[in-house]
Amino acid sequence: MQATKIVRRNTAERRRDTLERLGSERDIWVSTAHPDHGPHQVPLWFLWDGQEVWMCTGADSATARNARQEPRVRLALPDALDVVLLQGEATCYPATEVPEDAADAFAGKFGWDPRTEEAPYLYVRVTPRTVRAWRGVAEQRGRVVMREGAWLG
Repeated sequence: MQATKIVRRNTAERRRDTLERLGSERDIWVSTAHPDHGPHQVPLWFLWDGQEVWMCTGADSATARNARQEPRVRLALPDALDVVLLQGEATCYPATEVPEDAADAFAGKFGWDPRTEEAPYLYVRVTPRTVRAWRGVAEQRGRVVMREGAWLG
C-alpha cells in the first residue's frame, strides 16, 4: 500500500466535502447502545435531506430498539481515508407516521419504499449536533466542522 500525500483542508473545505459526501453516499454506519447489551453497530442506507440523516430499519431490530430507548447515536461514512463522523439525537417514526416528504425522498433515492412492505419498518431521523471530518494525521487538528448543531467555517 502506498501512502498518498494529504493536502490539509481548511474548515470551509472540509464542510463542503462533508456535505457533498452526505448528499452522494449510499451507506452509513450506525452506532447505538443498549444499557444491558452494550454497543451495536450496523450499516444502513441513508438519505441526507440537507439538515438531517434519514435511515430505515426493521421495527424490531436492535438498532430500532436501542434508538427508541437511548436516542444518542453516532454515524460514520465508510472510508477510513476520508473520515466523516456525526453525533446526534435520533427520533423514530413508524412507517405509518413518517413525514411524507422524507419517506418519498428515501424511496426516490433507493427505489424501495418501506411503507409498502408487509413487515413493519421504522424510520430513524438523526439531527447532527457534532460533525468531525479529517483525512489522515495532517487533518487531526481542526477536525470539528459542526459544533452544537451549527456548521463552522
